[in-house]
Amino acid sequence: MEIIMPGARKLGRPTAHRNAMLRGLVTYLFKYGKVETTVTRAKEVSSIAEKMITLGKENTLASRRAALAYITEEDVVTALFEKIAPKYEAVNGGYTAIYKLGPRRGDAAEMAMIMLVPTKEELEAAEKAKKK
Repeated sequence: MEIIMPGARKLGRPTAHRNAMLRGLVTYLFKYGKVETTVTRAKEVSSIAEKMITLGKENTLASRRAALAYITEEDVVTALFEKIAPKYEAVNGGYTAIYKLGPRRGDAAEMAMIMLVPTKEELEAAEKAKKK
């Protein structure tokens, strides 16, 4: 499955390196729920992650294989289809959020945190736990 990048940002890397970097970032996002990276990378990862979650909502063999072709770890794909995508079943898009963190110390590149947006059920459960 070829992921077409919106806006075609090249990120200062050759095609193979860029694709490998984005695959790694998407895998890391689904594995840990958030990633700290530059703003432009976060925007690219966001669009790809949203497409992967949409694939996960279909939950067919073809969609699972398409996700396996892009995501680098099999257990992350399993988690995507069994845990992450079902949470967003009632939502059409907007699965990720990008928060700007300010400039990086070394080269002043604008940094951002990309994370999966919590669902209403998760927010309500967190409030109940806080009240107890």
